[in-house]
Amino acid sequence: MGKGGRASVPTTTGTLQPATKDGHWQSRYNPLDPKATELPSKGEIKAVIPEECFRRSYVHSMYFVFRDTAMAVGCAYVTYQKLSTDLPSNLLSVEALKWFLGWNLYAFWMGCILTGHWVLAHECGHGAFSPSQAFNDFWGFVIHQALLVPYFSWQYTHAKHHRRTNNTMDGESHTPLTREKLGLGDKNQRHSGYAVIQEAVGDGPFAMLHVWGHLVIGWPLYLMGLASPGRLGHDGKRLEEGEIIDHYRPWSKMFPAKLRLKVAISTIGVVAAWVAIYHACREYGVLPVTLWYIGPLLWNQAWLVLYTWLQHNDPSVPQYGPGEWTWVRGALSTIDRPYGIFDFFHHKIGSTHVAHHLFHEMPFYKADVATAVIRAYLEPKGLYNYDPTPWYLAMWRVSKTCHYIDELEGIQYYKSLEDVPLSGKKAD
Repeated sequence: MGKGGRASVPTTTGTLQPATKDGHWQSRYNPLDPKATELPSKGEIKAVIPEECFRRSYVHSMYFVFRDTAMAVGCAYVTYQKLSTDLPSNLLSVEALKWFLGWNLYAFWMGCILTGHWVLAHECGHGAFSPSQAFNDFWGFVIHQALLVPYFSWQYTHAKHHRRTNNTMDGESHTPLTREKLGLGDKNQRHSGYAVIQEAVGDGPFAMLHVWGHLVIGWPLYLMGLASPGRLGHDGKRLEEGEIIDHYRPWSKMFPAKLRLKVAISTIGVVAAWVAIYHACREYGVLPVTLWYIGPLLWNQAWLVLYTWLQHNDPSVPQYGPGEWTWVRGALSTIDRPYGIFDFFHHKIGSTHVAHHLFHEMPFYKADVATAVIRAYLEPKGLYNYDPTPWYLAMWRVSKTCHYIDELEGIQYYKSLEDVPLSGKKAD
C-alpha cells in the first residue's frame, strides 16, 4: 500500500447510515483499512441494473431539448417585458436598484436553465442522448458551441476524466495539487504560493478565493490549459514544467493526431461564436449583450464547474496514485449530493453522478432508477457515497478542507492549509 493522509480509519461495516466525523458526512470506504470491503467489478454492478435503463430514445431526449428551450424563451420574454437594457440615469435611485436586482435575477435563472442545455450536450458527447452518434454530435455541437464550449475537444477530455477518475497522475480536471506545488516544504513550512497567500488573508477569505477561483474563472482557465489539467499528454508522457495543454490548438499534446480535425472544427466554432458576439456588441451595444448573454453564461459556467468539483472531492474520499488506481476505485470515488429544485433544471446530474460515472452511456432520464438499485447494492458494502449536506454548505466545506495531497504516489487524502501551522509557529 502507498502512503495515506488520514490519521484514523473509519469502519466499513455495520450501520448503513453515513459515517460522520465532527458532525460532517464521511465516506465509509477507506482502502487503507485492512478490512476494507472487496470492490465489485463493473460487470457485477451492471448486472443489478434493469436493462431498460440503458435504452436511449430520440423522442425522449429531444423532448428535454424543447422543454429547456421553451423555459429559456419564457425567461427571456418575461425579462424583455419587465426590464430595459438602458442604464438608469440615477444609479442611486430605487429604480436603479430594481434594475440591478432584476437583471441579476434573470442572469441567475437563465444561467440555471442553460445549464440544462449544457447537460444535454454533455449527454450527446457520451453517446447517451440517442442510439446515433452522428445525431448526438450534431445536437451536442450546436448546443455546446452556443455556450462557447469546444464540443469535440471537451468530449475527448471529459471521456478521459471518466476513464481516469481520481487518478493523481492521469486524471483530467480538478487534479489535486501536491504539498510542494501549493508552496509547502517537507516539514510543512510555508515558503511560497497558495500556502503564503492563505496565511496572509486568513482561513475564511482564502476559502472565498477558492470558491471564486473555481466558479468565476475556473472554466475558461481550464479550457486554456492554465488550471487543473492532467499531468500527462495523450501519449502517456509526463508534461514538462510550465507546458500548456489547452482545448483549442489541434496540435496540443492533449489530443492524438487523429482528433486534430475535430479539435479544429470545435475551435472554429468557438471563434465564430465570439465573432457573432462582437457583431452583436457593435449592433446593439456591449451592455445589452452582457445583460442578455454574458451574465447567464457566467452562471452556466459556475454550475458546471461546481458539479465536477463537488462530485469528486471530499477530505474523506481517496485520490489514487498510478500504482493504486483502478477504474472501479476511481468510479466509486464519486459522490452523489442533493441539489433540490436544481435537479429539475439540471437533469439530476449531481444527485445521480455515481450511476453516471459507472455507466456514462446510460441516458440521464433513467439514472434515478439506476441510482436506486446501485445504492441498494453498494450501500450495504459501504461503497455508495451520498453526502446529504446541502450543496452550498458542502461547497464551503470543500473549499476549506480540500487544498492539497502529500504526493502523487500511493493512496492520498486531501488535506487543508488550515491545519498547517503558521510561519514561526510549531505544531503541538
